[in-house]
Amino acid sequence: MNATGFSRPRLIVSGDGRGVVGRTGSRLLADLAEVTGLESGFVDALAPTRQRSGGHAPGRVAVDLAVLLADGGEAISDLAVLREQPEVFGPVASDPTAWRVLNSIDAAGIARLRGARAVARELAWAQHAETRGTFPQAKAAGRVIPGLVVDIDATIVLCHSEKENATPTWKRTFGYHPLLCFLDNTGEALAGILRPGRAGSNTAADHVEALDLALAQLPDEHRHGTPVLVRADTAGCTHAFLAHIRTLREQGVDVRFSVGAPVDEQIRAAITALPASAWYPAIEADGQVRDGAEVAELTGLLYGYGTHLPAGTRFLVRRERPHPGAQLSLFDTIEGYRHQVIATDTPPSHGPLTWIEARHRAHARVEDRIRCGKDSGFGRFPSRDYAINQAWLELALTGIDLTAWMRMLLLDGALARAEPKKLRYRLLHVAARITRSARQTTLHIASTWPWASQLAAAFATLAQLPRPVTS
Repeated sequence: MNATGFSRPRLIVSGDGRGVVGRTGSRLLADLAEVTGLESGFVDALAPTRQRSGGHAPGRVAVDLAVLLADGGEAISDLAVLREQPEVFGPVASDPTAWRVLNSIDAAGIARLRGARAVARELAWAQHAETRGTFPQAKAAGRVIPGLVVDIDATIVLCHSEKENATPTWKRTFGYHPLLCFLDNTGEALAGILRPGRAGSNTAADHVEALDLALAQLPDEHRHGTPVLVRADTAGCTHAFLAHIRTLREQGVDVRFSVGAPVDEQIRAAITALPASAWYPAIEADGQVRDGAEVAELTGLLYGYGTHLPAGTRFLVRRERPHPGAQLSLFDTIEGYRHQVIATDTPPSHGPLTWIEARHRAHARVEDRIRCGKDSGFGRFPSRDYAINQAWLELALTGIDLTAWMRMLLLDGALARAEPKKLRYRLLHVAARITRSARQTTLHIASTWPWASQLAAAFATLAQLPRPVTS
């Protein structure tokens, strides 16, 4: 007898089922590409690469690849999952065709894809405004961060075979070192640039390029009429990058920065000179006081420091008792605290320093975005050819956008905040029975599936979304 007192039902398994399809929820992603105008935009963007009039449009193939990556696929051969279900996804290109499409996307093609993504994003945001109202707001320490929050961070993507421009990295691994920009408000992947593994962490030119690409993705009314906060770790604390942000402000973009700053000798001297009265209790992500952590402002003690940074730059320091196993500098060991410093041009009138420091710590959310992104396409590059891998990264970012738009336009409650892996388990990979009657095709989701009503509601909401106007 089973030790638990229960036994699973005995099954006879056959492979001759009919009228059953899988990946039902992933059709939401494909339809979102259509209703936001992304698919038509991609078709136009890649029209110059089309080599013959018949067959699959390269832009449609690119959309199918983006859906595949959002669905959790890792290789072009995974297109078979979509291809073998034409009742749900329609005609899907063969693997060789997909390879040819990727191989045809050069730098100009990627630029056109980015332009199509920006146009689709503008429509998706307009659809959200019309159907759901207020745009999602980023928060820190229980308080809303006004406007938009752009997080920039780099990551290492390991390569286990020889690929063009895959090189040793600063972590003594081997692969690529892409730089990525995410919108904290919605989780959208605004921009990404693929770089060799040896690319420097604090290369200002790369940060400038990535930020400009990210801002170009924002609709005009948001780019020029909404405050934008740019957050980065210490890699972003360079004169050229921060001066570029100041230049953008002079051009009418209300953008400010919050970046990590290195703890050098002058910073350490200023920390040591701080009186006890300068320290204020740090706050947690929920706005409550964090035991054992304090925040202070260093700006007034750093005479002549940071003159290479834009005027008005402030320096805030946080200290807290180190957790077991923390790697500490000699200074931290002597002081008995772990210290972190940020540089920001946010004026004191915009909030107490404890909240401004907590606002910067929320930058850590970008690590979750990158972790999910690696599970959605850019954790594994398919080709030895660097140009193909650049196109792959752009399609992975597109898939991340489709997932973000699904959350913000079609889902509610916990599912609207769920990570991709949870969405796949609960919605995207659901099987259903397909029937046809009166020239209509119906998907019947099992009534016993716990999230059947949410998935059906998402499809109903999708059907009601305003459609783009076609000429």
